Amino acid sequence: MLFCTVTKLPITVSVARFCSVAIIWGLFSLLGCSQSPKEAATSVAVSNPAVAILNDSIAKRFNPAEASRKAGQLDTFFHNLHNRYGFNGTVLVAQYGKVIYKGAFGYKNLTLRDTLTTTTPFQLASVSKQFTAVAVMQLKEKGLLNYDDPVYKFIPNFPYDSSITIRLLLTHRSGLPSYQYGLEKYCDKTQPLSNQEVVDKLCLYKPVPYGRPNVRFHYNNTNYVLLSYIVEKLSGKPFSKYAEQNLFKPLGMNNTFVYDGTNTNLLMAAATGYTGGRRSLAIDYLDSVTGDKSLYSTAEDMFKWDRGLYTEQLISQKTLEEAFRPANDDSRLVTRNYGFGWRLQKIPNDQWLTFHTGWWHGFKNYFMRNRPDQSSIIMLSNVANSYLSQVKMVQAILYPDKARFFLRGENVDPETGDQMLAGEGMQGGGDVTPELSLSDLYKMLPVAPVVKHKVVHRKGRHHAVVKRGAKAKAPVKRKAPVKKKRRR
Repeated sequence: MLFCTVTKLPITVSVARFCSVAIIWGLFSLLGCSQSPKEAATSVAVSNPAVAILNDSIAKRFNPAEASRKAGQLDTFFHNLHNRYGFNGTVLVAQYGKVIYKGAFGYKNLTLRDTLTTTTPFQLASVSKQFTAVAVMQLKEKGLLNYDDPVYKFIPNFPYDSSITIRLLLTHRSGLPSYQYGLEKYCDKTQPLSNQEVVDKLCLYKPVPYGRPNVRFHYNNTNYVLLSYIVEKLSGKPFSKYAEQNLFKPLGMNNTFVYDGTNTNLLMAAATGYTGGRRSLAIDYLDSVTGDKSLYSTAEDMFKWDRGLYTEQLISQKTLEEAFRPANDDSRLVTRNYGFGWRLQKIPNDQWLTFHTGWWHGFKNYFMRNRPDQSSIIMLSNVANSYLSQVKMVQAILYPDKARFFLRGENVDPETGDQMLAGEGMQGGGDVTPELSLSDLYKMLPVAPVVKHKVVHRKGRHHAVVKRGAKAKAPVKRKAPVKKKRRR
């Protein structure tokens, strides 16, 4: 298992590091990338024979040599992302259900300089929504609700349109107002805000909705707070307790929890959130609202979650499948869509890549899973800089045969230059995968706009005018002030 921790090596790989990585690669290949007993525990038994057969067939496609090559590229890439672009966080990349790379870079608290590990909890922000969706799906399987039930069935004094359903909350098509902004002036910001208080204040103050129900997609955290509240009402438990008992414990996610304002002690083990400028951000009254965020997890536990969704420990595959169906037919969402708690991206085989991003109080995260080859990319950061723009490089390393699609949005075969057929899949791996170097992948990135410098002469001095793209505009000529004639 190739495990990477932050080092003080320069960006250029040193001879010592090259040798150590080479040795690890050799071991990686000899061991066949076998998982440790702890990691093997994530590959749990599956009661449904058809699901077990499918999972086994995908696992058999794992190629240790190819995984070793990708691990080396990922190691170089993430060290560069950390040293040059300030990535501070943890990462885990898997394919065919097996971890091929994981690492931790930087600190969980920049002042204390305590080193991050892949078992450090991060605030998942909106990546939390998929857990709320699965909780709702569990209740549906138990017959406690239906997706087309109106919300007022569970919130009798619900003040908004009676046609708003559970399904519209799940898919962000309710048109409801944002509770963060609509209720801000009615909240005591010195006290943690609960889901019950959010619902009570929505019913009392009735902030204006954004639009009519089921007209268009409008991403809105209020939807998932209401879903969390409904889970609480139907289960008779706080959402934090329900998630612990029905989502985390069955999968062995021992370092995962939902913060709800009553369990502040759990935050001691978690990373601290920072702005891109590395200013720490304190917990505030909104952090205790659950369902839309407030779930803390680790890179290791998120992999357990990912693997658990390929079994039927939590819900059946038939029930889960509906979560990955695009809910919107808006022409503006041709390449991006939404299911139940998952964003969906159209990929060349005319299927949907499932993923979600999260950004809240200094935490910036990305979780991707591609079901045809059971791959996953887990990136958790507690410094909210622009590192997420580099996710496409990780995707390109994982799928070199589809690198141009991820890096440039081009649906072409990098070997022949031909348009890929609709039947070609994002299967990853195989003997035909091109061996592209990391520098090859960087060359595929879109060309940056040309920066032109134009020298303007002004009274003997030279002024450089910088203009991107088209011709630089000439400097504006200012008229000389008119001298007033003195009166005689």
